This record gives sequence, structure tokens and C-alpha cells, in this order.
Amino acid sequence: MKAWIGLAALACVLTACSGGAAADPPERESAPAAPPAPEANVVPAPPVNEVTSGPPKEKEPGPPDGPPAEHASTGPSTASGADATATGSVYNGPRNPASAVVGSSAKPPKEAETGDRKALSWYYMKKPKGQVPGFPGDTKAYTDSMKALWVGTGKKVYLTIDTGGNLGDIETLIKSLKDNDAKANFFIAGYNVRKNPDYVRRLVKDGHLVANHTMTHTDMNVQTDEQVRKEIEDYEKLYQEVTGEEIQPFFRFPYGRYNMHLLKLVSDMGYTSVFWSTAMRDWEPRKNGAEDPYNDIMNNLHDGNIILMHQGSPENIEALDRIVKDIKKAGYTFALLNDIEPPK
Repeated sequence: MKAWIGLAALACVLTACSGGAAADPPERESAPAAPPAPEANVVPAPPVNEVTSGPPKEKEPGPPDGPPAEHASTGPSTASGADATATGSVYNGPRNPASAVVGSSAKPPKEAETGDRKALSWYYMKKPKGQVPGFPGDTKAYTDSMKALWVGTGKKVYLTIDTGGNLGDIETLIKSLKDNDAKANFFIAGYNVRKNPDYVRRLVKDGHLVANHTMTHTDMNVQTDEQVRKEIEDYEKLYQEVTGEEIQPFFRFPYGRYNMHLLKLVSDMGYTSVFWSTAMRDWEPRKNGAEDPYNDIMNNLHDGNIILMHQGSPENIEALDRIVKDIKKAGYTFALLNDIEPPK
């Protein structure tokens, strides 16, 4: 039994965004409530680097740099030394300077790591192609007051593109979506919205959905309730200043890290938290180039698929046109989150 757990702990590190703490980094959380599946099937959250979080010269005034990747969450606990380090291309460089807690003197809440404040990381368990993956046992503890999505229903795919790091090849990204008449859902960190307002306006004009991804892309487990509210409310104000519109009521926790208390807090603010049912190892160079993101997505295609893709991965953008075309050939349509119907 111990050996089986050890194998699960070495599960492949993949997808989602992450952020470091301003003060002492949080300890790794223990494995999620549901026992993870065998190593090859567990798809947890990624470390912090240029793809998942802010570029090195876009530091918000005040907060210090976040911790190195070895302190970032990777979903279900990993053995010492199991964290992967990305190398080459845009994957090099300092860790996210904008990932610090709002306010340099901030410390995690005293209740952190206990009760409804116990840190959790999103993950899923892959199943054969066409089947909806398995999800964390924690979802069974969600109450009616906790609004969250992780998969939809029917022949619809929800492409969600996280932009906590580099924007990459914007023109190819937009062209790939426009040429295939596909709409996507963007979770863009506040510092990227502030620095690239024309890009955000362009997405909105093209009919894409841009949702709240916090101002500083911080692990919210190390923030106070006041700081969490400020992150979200400041994003709302910035979005309205940039677009002239009110933001859509969807939210994604940076790095897929959250807790039950935060999930309810965000829900009470009127937001539905969006997790995912497909992700990939796109925070590091892909061994087979654009073939890897293509295969990752097509081999896990299923009804109501919520796909997480990082905009900062060049392989993702290179593969996007082919991915969109072949998802449509498989009989699926691309939809926005405000059109989703979750399983009953």
C-alpha cells in the first residue's frame, strides 16, 4: 500500500497557473481527499515559471519576488526533488515577480491548513478517450453555496486560455480562433490586462470571454480575506476601465490552488470558480513540439470538456489551428462559459 501511494505521489506535474508567497512560502499540502489514481493518470497543477506566471520585468510596486518553483504547489504531494524545472526557449528566466501577496507584510491566515482553510490543489484522473475524467473527492464536499465548474455536458468544448505569464504569439492565436470561427475563454492576470489593454479590448470585440484571474496571480491560500476581495474587486474595476463593460462572473484561482473557505468567499462575491477537465504539461518545452499539445487534447476529448491551455507556450499556439479544426471535425462546437450546462 505504501509503495502504491509513493507511486501516486510522483504523478506527472501538469497544467494550471501558480504563484509564490511574499513571506514564508506555504508548505506542500498533503494529498487531496480522494486517493489519486496510478501515476500516469493523475494530472495535477504546474510549478511557477515564465509560461504560467508573470514576466520578469512586470513587477507590481511593493511586493517582493515569489519563491522559486520548488516551493510552488504541484497538486497531489510530490516526493522531494520530483518538481520539474523548465529549460530553454521562453521557459527560462526569473520566477514571477508579480506573484507576491498584496502588501509586503502579509502573512497567511492563522487558520491556514486546517478545517475549511486547508490548502487544496485541483487535479483530475484521466480515462480512455471519450470518457469524462475522474475528479477530486473534495468536490463531493462542495455545498450549494459554493459555485464551481469543472466539466460541462453535450457536444461542446470550453477552451480556457490562461495568461498569467507571457502573451506569446498574439497574432497567431487570434488568427487561429478567428479563421475557425471559434470562441475562447481567457483568464488574464491583472498585470497583463494593465500592460496590454488593446489586446483585451480586441478579444472582447471578437466575442471572446475575458474573466477574473486576480491582479497579482498569487496563491490565495496565503492571503487574508481582505486581500482576496481586493484582488478580485480591483480586477473588476480595471476590466471596466479597459473595456467599458462589466466583467463576466467567472473566476479562476491562480495555480488551481484554493480552499473551501475561499471557494465560498468567491461564490459570495457573485463568481463561479472554473477548474478544468483537460490540461497538459505546457509549462515546459514539449519534446515533440506542437504534436504534444495536439495529442494531449485530442486523446482526452470528451463531452463538456473544459480545456486549460497556457498562452505562453509556443507549442500550444503553433498547434492551436489544427486542434480547433480537428475538435470541430469530431463533432464538437466551441462555447463560452456563460453557455455551459454542468452535469446534474
